[in-house]
Amino acid sequence: MSVPEFIKRHFRHFNAAVLVDAAEAYRRHLEQGGKMLLAMAGAMSTAELGLSLAEMIRQEKVHAICTTGANLEEDIFNLVAHNHYRRVPSYRNLTDDEELALRERGLNRVTDTCIPEEEAMRRIERQVLKYWQEADRQGQRRFPYEYMYQLIRNCNIREFYEIDPKDSWVYAACQKNLPIFTPGWEDSTLGNIFVANVVRGDVGNIHVVKSGLEQMAALIEWYRQNSKDQSIGFFQIGGGIAGDFPICVVPLIMQDLREKCRLWGYFCQISDSTTSYGSYSGAVPNEKITWGKLDRHTPRFVIESDASIVAPLVFAYVLGE
Repeated sequence: MSVPEFIKRHFRHFNAAVLVDAAEAYRRHLEQGGKMLLAMAGAMSTAELGLSLAEMIRQEKVHAICTTGANLEEDIFNLVAHNHYRRVPSYRNLTDDEELALRERGLNRVTDTCIPEEEAMRRIERQVLKYWQEADRQGQRRFPYEYMYQLIRNCNIREFYEIDPKDSWVYAACQKNLPIFTPGWEDSTLGNIFVANVVRGDVGNIHVVKSGLEQMAALIEWYRQNSKDQSIGFFQIGGGIAGDFPICVVPLIMQDLREKCRLWGYFCQISDSTTSYGSYSGAVPNEKITWGKLDRHTPRFVIESDASIVAPLVFAYVLGE
């Protein structure tokens, strides 16, 4: 039995039924010539979502990505340091002393998984610093993801690969040359490292990494070009800036630039946030109608569950595996 067959057989009610409806609508959107932007919050890269997301990218089921700086870098960290990660199944029962012992071993915990400081973060810092400094010398400026693409394309980190690169979503995005928007990139390990290098004087110009405002300008151009002849859908994992930043491009074009623009043609959010008053992450999709993001006819879904469980199932369904 294939994954879609299994899901159709067993996922019949409640959040399970919404998953089927959302996955079917995702498929229809693509079959009708639409494109899809993926917005990704949370620690999805450390959850190794690349195992399923990379194939979605390769098969052109995802056409642009907006994500946190942490997810951008942590997929690369996993690519080069996977064998040095440590899983802590009993993380709920750790004492403060046990947490401190992990820190002293250079292990940074994300729920049940510890990212190794030296093999992941410092290994990438030593390589990407060369590109920040080169851009500084040559008066060039790039988006955060473009520096990651340089690392991949110039084979700077190939010798360190500890997983098959086909399981890295950033590697797949690099192959397809997808734009990756990272609003608030400074709220990431590499963002912190970059600022430290500027303050220390190892990089002279803080503007060699393009800002979030410039990323919004780039997103406007991407949306204009890609929505001319087809609808663009919005598939959101989690909440916060990774979702709110890109979805705002539509009202920006319509209300602030005063241009005609297609609304998002599909919307799905996987969320474990309680539906609440005043919370963006917990806002129901119909609220987005008032903001000029979705139309009343837009297929829209909220799957209230754990994205590390749900997203691979949706992707497998869309891929027909």
